[in-house]
Amino acid sequence: MSVIYLVRHGQASFGSENYDKLSSLGCTQAEVLGEYFSHAGIHFDAAYAGDLARQQKTARLALALQPHVREPIIDARLNEVNNDEHFEHLLPIVSAQDPAIQALLEKGLRESRDYQKAIEAVFNYWVSADCKHPAIQSWAGFSTDVLKVFSHIRQAEGAGKTIAVFSSGGTIATAVAQVLELGGEHTYRFYEPMMNCSITQIIYGSKKASLSVFNDISYLQAAGLQRNEHKQNNLVTYR
Repeated sequence: MSVIYLVRHGQASFGSENYDKLSSLGCTQAEVLGEYFSHAGIHFDAAYAGDLARQQKTARLALALQPHVREPIIDARLNEVNNDEHFEHLLPIVSAQDPAIQALLEKGLRESRDYQKAIEAVFNYWVSADCKHPAIQSWAGFSTDVLKVFSHIRQAEGAGKTIAVFSSGGTIATAVAQVLELGGEHTYRFYEPMMNCSITQIIYGSKKASLSVFNDISYLQAAGLQRNEHKQNNLVTYR
């Protein structure tokens, strides 16, 4: 039996010129995660991350107190769904079909919640049978990559290992849906609520995989209470 801890990256820099870097709060979240792992006695035999800066920074901060592994192995198959590419190629199609999305575009998607509504609409179109755009990776291709990378990690590390994987919401949601044997049309249900630096745990046996923990941020809430007794959510962010 192997246990994989899937961690979504800390808060990135939404609204800035470079989204792909942790905010100050995102760095704090990752450091608190590392303290939690250390205090809970969770020691990793290996760690992996995508090649996005926010994923790697989260990994290095969270692994700083680990006794055996401090640097993640980089695998680009753990990267996030390419929302920028999807927006470029699919958002015009989706907005032409959905007046509500067109109205959000006219507002400029400056609010995080509006941006998230657009992501949802584009994501659900991408996973549907209607999407056959030649300029982007297909949903089938992306989900196959996710399946293969987790198979590779388990094979590379062997049985009985505890492994950390630092990735992003769409990739983790896809892995969760696969473990639960759900199709692409259900995947966004797991993508939408994914919190920054949340922990999802999958247990792999010889013949099956089981979802043990999903989107856990209780350690952030506890740390928030310690820092400010009236604000348990001051370290909790969605975007």
